[in-house]
Amino acid sequence: MASSSRVSLCFFLLLAVFATAIRAEEAESKEYVLTLDSSNFDDTVSKHDFIVVEFYAPWCGHCKKLAPEFEKAASILSKNDPPVILAKVDANEEANKGLASDYEVKGFPTIKILRNGGKTIQEYKGPREAEGIVEYLKKQSGPASAEIKTTDEATTLVGDKKIVIVGVFKEFSGEVYNNFSALAEKLRSDYEFGHTLDAKLLPRGDSSVSGPVVRLFKPFDELFVDFEDFHVDALEKFVEESSLPVITEFNNDPTNHPFVVKFFNNPNEKAMLFLNFSGESSDAFKSTYREVAEKYKKEGISFLIGDLEASQGAFQYFGLKEDQVPLIIIQTPDGQKFLKPNLQPDHITSWVMEYKDGKVSPYKKSEPIPEPNNEPVKVVVADNIQEYIKSGKNVLLEFYAPWCGHCKKLAPILDEVAVSYEKDSDVVIAKFDATANDVPSEFDVKYFPTLYFKTASGKVLSYDEEDRTKEAIAAFIEKNRDKIEKQVEAEKQESGKDEL
Repeated sequence: MASSSRVSLCFFLLLAVFATAIRAEEAESKEYVLTLDSSNFDDTVSKHDFIVVEFYAPWCGHCKKLAPEFEKAASILSKNDPPVILAKVDANEEANKGLASDYEVKGFPTIKILRNGGKTIQEYKGPREAEGIVEYLKKQSGPASAEIKTTDEATTLVGDKKIVIVGVFKEFSGEVYNNFSALAEKLRSDYEFGHTLDAKLLPRGDSSVSGPVVRLFKPFDELFVDFEDFHVDALEKFVEESSLPVITEFNNDPTNHPFVVKFFNNPNEKAMLFLNFSGESSDAFKSTYREVAEKYKKEGISFLIGDLEASQGAFQYFGLKEDQVPLIIIQTPDGQKFLKPNLQPDHITSWVMEYKDGKVSPYKKSEPIPEPNNEPVKVVVADNIQEYIKSGKNVLLEFYAPWCGHCKKLAPILDEVAVSYEKDSDVVIAKFDATANDVPSEFDVKYFPTLYFKTASGKVLSYDEEDRTKEAIAAFIEKNRDKIEKQVEAEKQESGKDEL
């Protein structure tokens, strides 16, 4: 009997071990990120007050890197109270391209925060690693504005490295409070908001105000600014204008990076002064530049000053050289650039004035025009791309980056396509290094490689097919090309010979 009991006990222990292993395996294999597509997207989103959706493409390297972090975050957030739902959509699938278009997906991965059953759509602007995703989304899923009841709460919220908007009210009701709440809801993905009944709790500013007033705290310039117009549009304009420094500083301090991002994302003309911050004349440059920035800041120009050491990426992007420093460059919203290299502090004021008066010619980043250019795939640069665009020929144009693995894989295929069209003078296969040349505004290049087809009559088509074989590309060309007069005549003559 004792032996039988021991056998039974061992049997049940084994069952328990197997059950635990199965549960662990199930937990490990469970996917917490919902998979959505065109058939279930609207129904799923409509059931949630808060859901986060990633639009991805299977071939995208950034998406592959994000996937395990997004899944880990979804697992953690599933235990939140209430749970935060994360989902994904394969935007590369033909059936889902309408969804991607509806949500203005222009690159991968694109993450959207959908609120109120999808009625409110916001960009996700948080980190891309699991812990950061969790922290950011917990804040985003909670109240848009936090009530401040103590000085410790105010100090924790405001800090000294970020922008925080605090509303001071006599009561948390009425039109002005509701307008502030609407602003907080609209801009919550960009800024942190708080509200209080007592200005004495706040770390800076007049403590005697009883409200209503909005106080914007910032780690630059005058450190805080008050505003009393509670119309939502006026509040939003105030926040956007006040949250940019008179001069954004681009250096190696990571706490400045959010302001640099905001500088490049704003719709204004952008003036950028690059110099060696440790140079002898650095202080003179900064002083004069601030005077100019103060003068023109209300005329649609934003100003940035960059340390040469931290600005190598910007130099590569703009095609600048270190021997041009100190230099100033202005970029317009349509992508035009204006450059003044090797300047002195006393050049800044007069040059910006000349720019405003339309007396400065645009600068274009371009490699030299290749001579000769006899390879099957023609090399196109910024200085001669218009010749190809306006050539009256059918042109397949690849925008590539030399470091891009997908571009390297496509290169021999494009060579084959070009060789197959060598005897057809009406079709040109060409490539354009988008890292070394300014891309014309008529082409939207967000990733590499990007392929466009310009027909002989001037129609511009994007090649979005996943199939990038020689046969698929040639079929696309044949389907969309314009037949030029001499080709039509040759076909007629050939047809006549056949009839004879």
